[in-house]
Amino acid sequence: MAVDIQAIETKLAAARTRLILDKPFLGALVLRLPMNAANPDWCPTTATDARAFYYNPTYIEQLSLEQTQFMLAHEALHCALSHFARRRHRVRHKWDLACDYAINPLLIDDGLRPPPNALHMPSYKGMTAEEIYPLIEDNDDAQTLDKHAYDQDKSRGSDSGLREDDLLDRTPPDKTRDGEQGGRGQAQPEQEFAEDGAPQPEPLDPDERETLSVQWQQRMAGAAQQAMQAGKLGGELARMIDHLLQPQLPWRMLLARYMTAVARDDYSYMRPSRREGDYILPTLRSHRLELIVAVDTSGSVKERELEEFIDEIDALKGQVRARVTLLPCDAKLCEGAPWVFEPWEEFARPDEIKGGGGTSFLPVFEWVERTDMSPDLLVYFTDAQGAFPPHAPNYPVIWLVKGRSKVPWGQRIQLN
Repeated sequence: MAVDIQAIETKLAAARTRLILDKPFLGALVLRLPMNAANPDWCPTTATDARAFYYNPTYIEQLSLEQTQFMLAHEALHCALSHFARRRHRVRHKWDLACDYAINPLLIDDGLRPPPNALHMPSYKGMTAEEIYPLIEDNDDAQTLDKHAYDQDKSRGSDSGLREDDLLDRTPPDKTRDGEQGGRGQAQPEQEFAEDGAPQPEPLDPDERETLSVQWQQRMAGAAQQAMQAGKLGGELARMIDHLLQPQLPWRMLLARYMTAVARDDYSYMRPSRREGDYILPTLRSHRLELIVAVDTSGSVKERELEEFIDEIDALKGQVRARVTLLPCDAKLCEGAPWVFEPWEEFARPDEIKGGGGTSFLPVFEWVERTDMSPDLLVYFTDAQGAFPPHAPNYPVIWLVKGRSKVPWGQRIQLN
């Protein structure tokens, strides 16, 4: 049975119009993607290369109008969130899964109806693809609903994404082809779809990824502004957009710059310890930097992230002659804390660190006050979801925050 291409195009146009009216943020993004009928040999369902929306007419025919809206919005969000530019060193199959797990809860929460086999884990709600990626098992054989055509390699999942036997019947109609290959949705009802439609696009090169990433961020910002003015942007989608549009600062550079600044050769009249007497005398700050490093061990910080953070502190410590006091903490300080590392010692994670409980930042600051220390800097590595002291201390504090939570005082640097 031949597919009526004109009917499919009408269905897609209706779904896009409905998105524009009901979900103006998503609708504005979908408008940025030209819609091309694709060759089903490479596109069993839908796909995007960050430049266009590709679809298998047979698959679209099987979807309801609401499910068609979902697929349009799904591909547009892959583009708006720059998933095509954020994989980096990660394994493609796991990254593709993480991207779908990040997108689908946003769309469902916004009231869209997913097709069968859409990846959805309620526990991943509110998480970015980078946060979901390490939670996926290396041998996870789940498949994405769509084709991520912007990224191709020889690793597992390069032909990714689809359980074709579950998604659509790929049995071709009788072959009656005569003439040249059609494309871009041209109506050829008597021809075999396996030989028609747009060919698989080439993957993005580095320059294209960078250019498209900037373009899509600008498009997302404009779409969000229009939707907010119309009063039709809220929920988890609004929070995610607010987070992504914040300046993403290079935390390693900022931390290095800050530590170098406080360790410069200069005299300080900072309040001395009570053990040093009643007289306030100038001291040369570059003598040794007193750095306190607090680490959230409540379970939200992953092992690999903690190791990367400790390696970075170790490298910085050597550059500025810092003595580091390590204070791991969940709801209380880790047993055995503190661990002190002199400037000539390697800053390494002690084997005794344990955690996994709740989160409170109070024990760290109480310990500093109790020991009457006046550190040059306290760096706290955390997701910022816990109880804060009511007032800022009289020494500088930097929060390296993994996630979207705010801090009541101190300097906040975004990790992811």
